[in-house]
Amino acid sequence: MLTLSGIRKAYGERVLFADATLQVNRQDRIGLVGPNGAGKTTLFSFILGLDTPDAGQITFERGVSLGYLPQESAPAGDETVIELATAVTPEYVKLRRILKAWEADHPLEALHPEEIHDDVHDRFNQLGGYRLEAKARQILAGLGFRPGDLDRPAAEMSGGWVMRAHLGRLLTLEPDLLLLDEPTNHLDLVALLWFQDYLKTYPGAILIISHDREFLNQLVGSIVEIRQSRLWRYRGNYDDYLEQREAQEQQLIAAWKHQEREIARLMEFVNRFRAKNTKATQAQSKLKQIERMERIEAPAGEEAKIDFEFPQPPRSGQRVIKLENVDHAYGDRVVYRGLNFEAERGQRIVLVGPNGAGKSTLLKLLAGVLTPQSGTRALGHNVKVGYYSQYRVDMLKPERTVLEEALDTPQLVGEQFARTLLGCFLFRGDDVFKPVSVLSGGEKSRLALVKLLLDPPNLLLMDEPTTHLDMSSIDALTYALDQFEGTLIFISHDVYFIRVLANHVVHINAGRLTRYPGGYEYYLDKIKAESARAALTASGAGAAQAHHSANPPPRPASTTPSRKDQKRIEAEQRQARSRERRAQQEVVRRLEEEIAQLEVRHRELVAELENPETYHNAGQAVRINRELLDIQQRLTELNPRWEQEATRLEALE
Repeated sequence: MLTLSGIRKAYGERVLFADATLQVNRQDRIGLVGPNGAGKTTLFSFILGLDTPDAGQITFERGVSLGYLPQESAPAGDETVIELATAVTPEYVKLRRILKAWEADHPLEALHPEEIHDDVHDRFNQLGGYRLEAKARQILAGLGFRPGDLDRPAAEMSGGWVMRAHLGRLLTLEPDLLLLDEPTNHLDLVALLWFQDYLKTYPGAILIISHDREFLNQLVGSIVEIRQSRLWRYRGNYDDYLEQREAQEQQLIAAWKHQEREIARLMEFVNRFRAKNTKATQAQSKLKQIERMERIEAPAGEEAKIDFEFPQPPRSGQRVIKLENVDHAYGDRVVYRGLNFEAERGQRIVLVGPNGAGKSTLLKLLAGVLTPQSGTRALGHNVKVGYYSQYRVDMLKPERTVLEEALDTPQLVGEQFARTLLGCFLFRGDDVFKPVSVLSGGEKSRLALVKLLLDPPNLLLMDEPTTHLDMSSIDALTYALDQFEGTLIFISHDVYFIRVLANHVVHINAGRLTRYPGGYEYYLDKIKAESARAALTASGAGAAQAHHSANPPPRPASTTPSRKDQKRIEAEQRQARSRERRAQQEVVRRLEEEIAQLEVRHRELVAELENPETYHNAGQAVRINRELLDIQQRLTELNPRWEQEATRLEALE
């Protein structure tokens, strides 16, 4: 359906693509990944014909249709939401307006007489007619629009809802190839799950840029990574890609190291004997052997790992915050009645449950943004609260630059440290001198995160903190929060983020809280979840029933688990990690021992080959060379395996 071959693009001395090749077949599901600035959006622009490469070809099958959803800023004019979603062709839009005007008995005055003809209905039906509109309504409902929203002017709605309407238009149009740039940014969890399921049966091909690992895991059949100016394709989902890339990198590093050692060995012989008449011919032969080698390109080196020592908050008391007998309602809708909640120092609690269950309300009650209508909120000793909402950027001053805002924290941090952290959140180079007033909503959210990390409170409350972040920024945030020594309570639909951080799960539904004193895997096991993401919105009844049946006798829904239970679970987890670590240490030790023995034998054999007496017996030299080849082959197998096992051990330690 689509073939890119030999693509090259450079901006001055910076080469973005060099001999990049990609083939997209019908019904392919491809995730496009790479660091910020690698060229993902540029590649989309080539496919769409908005930009042209310096060299190479882009070819399509005849008649292939394209649909594109940009990351931000899709336009909206005077059309309604349903008109935007059914704007599959200008002719369809025009005919639909004529028919709607006739139905309302308000003929359009702007139409010329020749435009009003008898076959309007026939032509409208040929283009899809009301069947197309019914399909659009169904899709818009799945994306979260209410029936009353569809006849509202799209321009009256927020940018996120306009993006959803444009996404609805693409799904209604059903192009042969969908190009989606971060399509989940503007979706809540329910809409995201619907969208994910819808795309699984989409009849065309999909090329998607996304920071959502779980979304890619559920949807794609291959990953294309932009790296070293080329396109590298890996079969499987995002987790498969990570494993394959790691194995590939380890093999490449091992092969390169082995070749470098071999070249060094040959050069040592050359340098030692090139001046001796009796050995000059052999030395020249070794040089030619080096020249004939197909040189392995030196590994580019991994992207710089995040390695910061973040400022840590002052230590709080053991009991950090407590809500007791709290009632809260919005008008006639009661969210909580008699709510009890408590958090202790060091807990990392994720709040899960259906949309509208009260997760954000609980977070706001804990933050003091909402005042309980009855009951009490009590902070523990020395507790400092920080609340991060994706919509709250009041802490930023528009007249300051990004760097000035980052440095304006009670904790003194150096400019270099602040700029490094800003770089992790996509403020690079001269971006740090931009005024806050010109930043987009996503950029302001990222800057607010940086300020929190540079001066963290010891009770951190976060609502969807990974929204508008790319994968490297999510990694930076995850790394920072993993070091965080305070108490964290958060809401997220990023399963990877939750799995890394949460050590407690609180399920909320219909004003009732059910606590699970373990990480996200513990919660999934207790509720017998079929999907890690769907479990984030699991109904209260199923979750509570599974929890109670697995933990007799039942615990009251809103009480804190006993310290004894928590210590038992933590001890079991520590013992399991310790057993795994010891086993991995033994694997690495055995590999190192075998490699060391082989390298010693390798040096002995090389020394024998360098000894002139060896060649007095022709059979002896042949035997040594044969054994040397066997050792080199074995080392080629063992080195990448050792690298992989050592990396696993490092992660466990």
